[in-house]
Amino acid sequence: MTHDNKTSRRHPRLRFPGAPGRSLLACALASCLMLSAPAALAQSTAATIRGTVSGNAGPSGNASVTATNLASGLVRKVQTGGDGNYTLAGLPPGTYRIDVNADGQSNTRNVTVAVGQTATLNLSTGGVAETAPSGQSATDIDKVTVTASALAEVRTSENATYISTKQIESLPQGTRNFLAFADTVPGVQFVQASNGSASLRSGAQSSNGVNVYIDGVGQKNYVLPGGISGQDDTRGNPFPQSAIGEYKVITSNYKAEFDQLSSAAITAVTRSGSNEFHGDFFWDNTFEKWRAPTPAEDKAGRKTDSKEEQYGISFGGPIIQDKMHFFVAYEAKEYNTPFTIKPGEGVTAATLPAQFQSLIGGVNAPFKEDLYFAKLDLTLGENHYFELTGKYRDETELTGVDGISTVPFGTAKDNQDKRADLRYQYTGEGWLNDAHLTYEDAAYNPRANAFGNGYVLTRGDIGSSGDKRVLNAGPGENFQNKAQKGWSIQDDLTFTDLQWHGNHTVKMGVKYKVIDVSAAEQIPYNPQFFYDIAGDLASPYLVRFGAGLPGIADGSVESRNKQFGIYIQDDWEVNDKLTLNLGVRWDYETSDVYTDYRTPADVVAALNSQDPRAPAGQSYRQTLAKGGIDLNDFISDGSQRSNFKDAIQPRLGFSYDLNADQRHVIYGGAGRAYDRNIFNNLQLETTKGTFPTYSYRFNQPGHTCTPGVGDCLAFNPGLMNRDALEALVAANPNFGREVFLLSNDLKTPYSDQFSIGMRNAVTIGGTEWQTDVGVSRIVSKDGFAFLLGNRNPDGSFYPPGAKWGPPWGAGVPGFGRALILGVNGIETRANALLVKIDKPYTRESGWGVTLAYTFTDAEENRETGESFSLDHPSLAGFGWHDPKGVPRHRLVATGIYDGPWGLTFSGKLTLASPTGYYFVNCSQSPNGDDAACFTDQYKEDRTVGFKQLDLAVSKEFDIGAGIKFRIRGDVLNVTNARNYNQFDTFAGRLGAPNPNFGDHQDGIILPTRMFKLSMGFSW
Repeated sequence: MTHDNKTSRRHPRLRFPGAPGRSLLACALASCLMLSAPAALAQSTAATIRGTVSGNAGPSGNASVTATNLASGLVRKVQTGGDGNYTLAGLPPGTYRIDVNADGQSNTRNVTVAVGQTATLNLSTGGVAETAPSGQSATDIDKVTVTASALAEVRTSENATYISTKQIESLPQGTRNFLAFADTVPGVQFVQASNGSASLRSGAQSSNGVNVYIDGVGQKNYVLPGGISGQDDTRGNPFPQSAIGEYKVITSNYKAEFDQLSSAAITAVTRSGSNEFHGDFFWDNTFEKWRAPTPAEDKAGRKTDSKEEQYGISFGGPIIQDKMHFFVAYEAKEYNTPFTIKPGEGVTAATLPAQFQSLIGGVNAPFKEDLYFAKLDLTLGENHYFELTGKYRDETELTGVDGISTVPFGTAKDNQDKRADLRYQYTGEGWLNDAHLTYEDAAYNPRANAFGNGYVLTRGDIGSSGDKRVLNAGPGENFQNKAQKGWSIQDDLTFTDLQWHGNHTVKMGVKYKVIDVSAAEQIPYNPQFFYDIAGDLASPYLVRFGAGLPGIADGSVESRNKQFGIYIQDDWEVNDKLTLNLGVRWDYETSDVYTDYRTPADVVAALNSQDPRAPAGQSYRQTLAKGGIDLNDFISDGSQRSNFKDAIQPRLGFSYDLNADQRHVIYGGAGRAYDRNIFNNLQLETTKGTFPTYSYRFNQPGHTCTPGVGDCLAFNPGLMNRDALEALVAANPNFGREVFLLSNDLKTPYSDQFSIGMRNAVTIGGTEWQTDVGVSRIVSKDGFAFLLGNRNPDGSFYPPGAKWGPPWGAGVPGFGRALILGVNGIETRANALLVKIDKPYTRESGWGVTLAYTFTDAEENRETGESFSLDHPSLAGFGWHDPKGVPRHRLVATGIYDGPWGLTFSGKLTLASPTGYYFVNCSQSPNGDDAACFTDQYKEDRTVGFKQLDLAVSKEFDIGAGIKFRIRGDVLNVTNARNYNQFDTFAGRLGAPNPNFGDHQDGIILPTRMFKLSMGFSW
């Protein structure tokens, strides 16, 4: 794959016709150039056009091939070699006029290339017809073509699909998140949770493994889950959709230039200004009267006020004709999302005490987002190209308001993301260099929506039977501040068309990044007082609160991480049929919060102290050793740990064009891809040790205890004050303090990927269709998990004769009730059949259709998204299950049609089989005995588990003076399908099965049937 943006001018082909020794010398020289270049790599967004120029007498050597961008005036020139081959690399996606001059003849053709595409275009200058690319009908180049043919990339080993500007603009959509269209790709899901948050995932892996590259720069989230910066539990968008031109989705077998991922790669290109001034304004809106009620609203007999409003403007044009352009975009989202508060544990609103009844019923959670983007580009001559881009994202929202959690208990969250990228590309004689200097500053700040004492209503005690909450009625627990901030310098160097036993395009790059990651976590920030609904609601029976260790720390930590990556890849055209993609990369990251960590001396002393439950002379360390835990693998004095150095990633692929006409191509590949360990997991070793959670019981009727013994106190109202609570633990700050220890040999998560498939161009009734059928196997390993280190005195984990029941309370002597160990071990395995059928939209035909079908046979050894695995001594206890949220069958079909009267119709249909829901199955245990419980999975017994049909129609009016007005209506979830995502998963007890087991509850994946009106102007 060649390079980002602009490419070479005149590059005589470099030849190594002699012995292999010269090839090795060339590789050595290339490596030296790579090592001397400024650091870091840019994932390809630029396109490449390559092929052969032929005349009457065969291949035309020394012919001139020129590509001119019809929008910006950018010009790139190359000359063919003696064999007539040429390569135009580093082309920004768009429409180009291709001029070929040879032997006194001059011919022209217009073509369109997509983001990151390598397309083959064979040209002729005489009476010989060219070989038509991608199944298009052959034409003679001596006729000037005025329409632009969209070239397709078929000779690639990647499992990749393009999302066009037309699809982004036309297909129905509920939110302006450009990633929503990625699920038109086999193997990819755009997942919307019941709270409106969205994420992207591929195969059986979680969204953590995804990475998005915008203009060649990765948007990875280093601190939090979600894969993408700012995409953890948010209704917001990562980027203004009006600033995205098009993008490419690669589900597996990406080339060596892609880093920090183990799942899908999204590479997108932003819009640029052109030689003409253009602008656009949009507004769309919906509210409660334009949507069907949710199940909870149906029961209540009324709908909660809600709205979804989005608006924005974009504008671009020339500063210097053909040389310098600008583009700016702004988008905003204002949501009020409906939720329903209802008490739990079978309690009805009418039976609640009067002071709580006003908290029950429909509520809405506000959300506000502002997105800004700006871009300048400058071309100096044919060799120098500059880009400067900047993005700013600002969000505020209320989350955690639903079910038993009332508005005071909710979380007020701020989310900010600032990025800047200065890019310089130099085009030399047969090579090009692309450098990026980037800066990022992202912050995530959730905090309690109200401050004071929390008020938690429960039914029964909170002992070993679990936390049976009825209502979270007071200020909540959350207080966090997590951020990443830093800079990087990236560089890619590409040599085009090196010749040795075929044609080679060799690309190499290095990366260096300094990123400060930080986390402050003070949970629970507000003291939580628990009251029994059947008892005295003026006097609590329990309090939980958090407090910083006096004189030590306050639950915060910072780390300066340094990242280094290096790669080399060779796209080797062995002949006109076989192409090999050969690459390897290596990544390395330092994290001083992990490597320099020193286990606190008081923790070490406690681990070596007498186990109070064991026979005299048996230390807690010896108890753990009986249970298979060697504390030497976890205790560190700052010298036991090192950063992971083995992230070597071969990436190998091939494509074989059966007839050398791009109509039937077999492809495949194998490779390894390393992701990274999320800082949010690593930081807990420090933050949990410095901001413990404490709890005290109060002697109350129905919750009796002996004051002064253990954690039992006599209640007095003075303890409702935070200062008084902190004074309680000042004498023994370790009381309640959980101990987190990370493995001294942590590895980096990775996936191994294998695929093989075939692409075909098929003509049906004069219409060209593209099909792609492939199979893949992806195995991910070394995912991060927290295990419970507690053991009984004999080293066992479960009670005698049981296979369930963690030994809570058997924590480190003198500390809290839990020892938590951070290890590697989460795995997924996925075998998939991927089918894609595509008739691309063209203005000439007026219609386009896509169909993506995925069959997935997958399993995981821990529930997706659950790093805390505390119910069993190891991950083996959870067993292998279907991956949460991954359907066995999934079909996504889209269509675009230019109808009569200037109307454009579009639609999207998504169907998926049911997915499993995890639960603890105690149906074989008698009441009160959990000995026979086990981790289980429930799946609905029906064919279709998810169904959504979206339709849209739009029309544009020319109102003169170059201004066009458009209006559009979207109907989302036309059939009002209820896609439930909450079920009664209590299976009952031995001899007393739950008759409601498997029944759905009120939670659904939004939207219900909804109409959205959009309008706008363009000029």
